[in-house]
Amino acid sequence: MIRVLIADDEAMIRAGVRAVLSTDPGIDVVAEAADGHDAVELVRRHRPQVAVLDIRMPKVNGIAAAAEIHRTVPATGVIMLTTFGEDDYILQALGGGAAGFLIKSGEPEELIAGVRAVADGAAYLSPKVAARVVAHLASSGAGALAGRRGAARERVNGLTAREREVLSFLGSGLSNGQIARRLHVVEGTVKAHVSSVLARLGVDNRAAAAVVAHEAGIVLPPAPDQQ
Repeated sequence: MIRVLIADDEAMIRAGVRAVLSTDPGIDVVAEAADGHDAVELVRRHRPQVAVLDIRMPKVNGIAAAAEIHRTVPATGVIMLTTFGEDDYILQALGGGAAGFLIKSGEPEELIAGVRAVADGAAYLSPKVAARVVAHLASSGAGALAGRRGAARERVNGLTAREREVLSFLGSGLSNGQIARRLHVVEGTVKAHVSSVLARLGVDNRAAAAVVAHEAGIVLPPAPDQQ
């Protein structure tokens, strides 16, 4: 059973997220919070596998809450709920250790897939979020989209063939176990490859690596066992 906390200052959004997650018998919503401060306290108390946080909340916003959860309860993976126009916030949350990003107006299936992926230790970027992050990076003064893609591909070319393969799976949101099954290796081998990929790319977490994979255009279609 995957234990989940929901945090959003709008009661209707919390109810909607709970309703969607309740359709999966393997997910249990153990707590709800209306602000970032309470979200952090409830995560410390309930120790859920996943915390689903709105980016904009009173007292403590979702970005700060995600960073504090990542620092004090690292076993809890954080998924950020975003709306269009919050690209800068998404990048900040990415740097703060969030493992998943979903658009509030996205499909319900994406919410369940994201929770399951993050609970399994993977990163999950909604396709819409990934596209917006890549486009935003391209227009943020860091160079044109072609330049960003070229730079990402150059970074990826510094990886071994197996590491590039692992990175493409990270971009698709696969967990270590799923990658191991796809590559027919043990999970420990995948963990070693993931650690090497993060170090070689100079990124801190799987979500940041997934962004590089999307920029480089090496993301593979979802695996059958993700359906």
